[in-house]
Amino acid sequence: MRLGYHLSSEEHDASTLVRLAARAEEVGFGFATIADHFHPWTDAQGQSPFVWGVLGGIAATTSTLRVGTAVTCPLIRTHPAIVAQAAATAAAMFGDRFFLGLGTGENLNEHVTGQRWPPVAIRREMLEEAASVIRLLWQGGLHSHHGRYYTVENARIYTLPAEPPPIYVAAAGPASSQLAGKIGDGLIAVAPQEGTVLRFHEAGGRGKPCIGQVHVCWAASEADARRLAHAVWPNAAIPGQLGQELALPTYFEQAAEPLREEDVARVVVCGPDPEAYATAIRTYAEAGFDQLSVHQIGPDQEGFFGFFERELLPLSAART
Repeated sequence: MRLGYHLSSEEHDASTLVRLAARAEEVGFGFATIADHFHPWTDAQGQSPFVWGVLGGIAATTSTLRVGTAVTCPLIRTHPAIVAQAAATAAAMFGDRFFLGLGTGENLNEHVTGQRWPPVAIRREMLEEAASVIRLLWQGGLHSHHGRYYTVENARIYTLPAEPPPIYVAAAGPASSQLAGKIGDGLIAVAPQEGTVLRFHEAGGRGKPCIGQVHVCWAASEADARRLAHAVWPNAAIPGQLGQELALPTYFEQAAEPLREEDVARVVVCGPDPEAYATAIRTYAEAGFDQLSVHQIGPDQEGFFGFFERELLPLSAART
């Protein structure tokens, strides 16, 4: 299992994210993912810089770290032609170290332009068309597109990488897993749900990378970690489809009010026990994932980096 580091744009400002990416490279992470949000999930998280500006800083301050968005929504807030240009520039700066993660997004970020938030089945159709527009523009030359959801008129991307970056597609349920296998060069998922990787493989993704994401809160004591995770990242335990449908951080805070520390601790690895992290890694491996992006909740990223070097890096090497 290859371990990566998740750059939490919801918790850190742009300069901090650039610094953390460099530190992740220094301590031995092989890749990093970075959130592409307009809003954080809750006001307590407190940040949400523009991901494409941050990526330029990361490209300039790292040399080996592979970095991708987890994930960009090219449906409403950002037209796929703009995503194509932004990702092409990022890939030109990173070389072969960049991948574009795409997904159907959340109302939290997409409603800000005042357009309708469509049902998930429509969003999957939009995502499929958006990915085709992005790949079309990455071919170089002048292109137009008149589709069901998107129009592109006489567009040419002049700044292109030597090779187009791979597109990884986020998935959770059966339909999105199948779409990811159909159009994606890789899979991104935020939970080790049974069948996600299998459906991705069956739909055309066999042999392609599968990245999972796990939330953790390392601290000197489990009690401290549980308190911090509950205070900063309670949205991890909000059930069902609310994560895609709620429109404001305030609504996420309201939905999280009934949640207790133990509810959050059931979905976030909390504390200093390496075996708890080993169990999470094993769970993702058994679900078919070959890469795992680790999101450390809270401000003590240096403490987590030390724990990674001492405990998780050897564990990852042993399980590779």
